[in-house]
Amino acid sequence: MEIRPILSALLRNKTGPILVAVQVALSLAILANALHIVQVRQAVSARASGIANEQDVLSLQIRHLKYGGHADQLAVQRAETATLRAVPGVMSVAGTSQMPLSRSGNYSSLSIDRKQLKTITQTTTYFGGDSLIKTWGLQLVEGRDFVPGEVPEIDQNTSNDFAKIVIITRALGEKLWPGQSSFVGKTFFFGAGNDAKDVRVIGVVEKLQTPGAELKESGEFSTLVPVRLTGDDVNTYTVRAEPGQLDRVIKEASAALTAASPTPVIVRVRTMNELRTARYRADKAMSWMLVTVSVLLLLITASGIVGMASLWVTQRRKQIGVRRALGARRIDILRYFVTENVMITSVGVAAGVLLALGLNQLLVSKLEMARLPAGYLLAGAGVFLALGVAAVYGPAWRAATISPATATRSA
Repeated sequence: MEIRPILSALLRNKTGPILVAVQVALSLAILANALHIVQVRQAVSARASGIANEQDVLSLQIRHLKYGGHADQLAVQRAETATLRAVPGVMSVAGTSQMPLSRSGNYSSLSIDRKQLKTITQTTTYFGGDSLIKTWGLQLVEGRDFVPGEVPEIDQNTSNDFAKIVIITRALGEKLWPGQSSFVGKTFFFGAGNDAKDVRVIGVVEKLQTPGAELKESGEFSTLVPVRLTGDDVNTYTVRAEPGQLDRVIKEASAALTAASPTPVIVRVRTMNELRTARYRADKAMSWMLVTVSVLLLLITASGIVGMASLWVTQRRKQIGVRRALGARRIDILRYFVTENVMITSVGVAAGVLLALGLNQLLVSKLEMARLPAGYLLAGAGVFLALGVAAVYGPAWRAATISPATATRSA
């Protein structure tokens, strides 16, 4: 088929083709970036927290309405730990100051030299007197876990004492000592200056996200600190249940803690699945919103192509009848309209690719988004070309079925 007559016809009536091309360009630019953002958000929400088999892990916060002093609180913590370990289906229990993905936690500034005036970065601190590595199933890649004799007991309201050893994540070690492969035995400081507290690294875990699970590398800057803290009316424990026993453990653990306490307590239970869902609720909502917008864009673009093609068929009924009378076959008429639409859509796709790259560059510079992979542009171009052909096929087929006599009478 000759392209020149189709191009000549388009140039004589530019408004319609330009509107379709602009619509395709805008839709492609938005669709490619929207789906890229959805993919990034989905990948973020699926990131590993470092906790093995999250579906078997939960946290319990026990608020005491009446509490004693330092010694009494330590006794209560030991009793509550023993009560939880006695619940059928419980594999491991550990006290902790906070939970990964909980969105609210304790962060401390770090330095590697007491003479530094400014800190290097921040870390979240998981305080606990039991093995979080065991309970959370963390992957220890270097060094060792804490032993009971290394766990001080500190009243945080009256003492400024601090642990002398810690376990860190690999990401935090690489931040503090870039280019080095081993971090055990190294010393760093909480804070900076003369008041900074020095600690020595005795172990390194592969991964453990912070409560905020930040999108940057700092989302894995975590530190395990061996200490039993008192001075708060809330005790937090994390429990690993046997596979498939989580629901029963939740019910029985809450009842056991309430029954064993000599004073009134309020027990709040949250599973790791609930924490993950709450942490990424906004990301998933944004993903669904962008998917909905993308689907609507495709429908609007398809409707625009169908409407414009139907208008062109109505306006060209006489021309179609004349061509049929001169011997044009139905397939020739159908191919004419499909080719015309492919040409218009191709112009829109080319402009859309450039517009998508420009929009992505704006997102990269303003929102620190990842760069748009070429695959999204190629896939988007293919989708809109296919959409254009599918949308125009119905009107084109109706045009191909017009008989010369009907077209002449309607003219």
